[in-house]
Amino acid sequence: MSLSSVRAFFAQHAPQIPVMELQTSTATVALAAEVLGVEPGQIAKTLSLRVGDEVILLVARGDARLDNRKYKQHFGVKARMLDASQVEEQTGHPVGGVCPFGLARPLQVYCDVSLKDFPLVFPAGGAANAAVRIEPEQLAALVNAQWVDVVVGEQTLA
Repeated sequence: MSLSSVRAFFAQHAPQIPVMELQTSTATVALAAEVLGVEPGQIAKTLSLRVGDEVILLVARGDARLDNRKYKQHFGVKARMLDASQVEEQTGHPVGGVCPFGLARPLQVYCDVSLKDFPLVFPAGGAANAAVRIEPEQLAALVNAQWVDVVVGEQTLA
């Protein structure tokens, strides 16, 4: 169902962008990068977080981690991840396939500026073996995302 909702989303909003269904799991950043032949930073991971009573999605480069100080400064609360059962309930997507497309219910989406480090990024496609190839600006536009700066990327860790 989740993969089909993502396909339906793209058929309606961006039919030129195919949802790739792969033979191998892309459920983690490392697996996705290997299967797609890209560096881990190009994988656009989608985090499901709770901000007060609201659930939000944050899409960031795959090799980044939340910067607790920047996150709290922006959202006013400490980062709280949803557990696996809550993720699927809120997004309609299983863990490993979570993306901001074809959601079960409307959720506010944020894209971290770290995505702009790459001309193309690869978010999941609603299943643990599906992905999409898309420009970061187009990803944000398609899901009406707000840009934020709340992660520390690989490039700043070295």
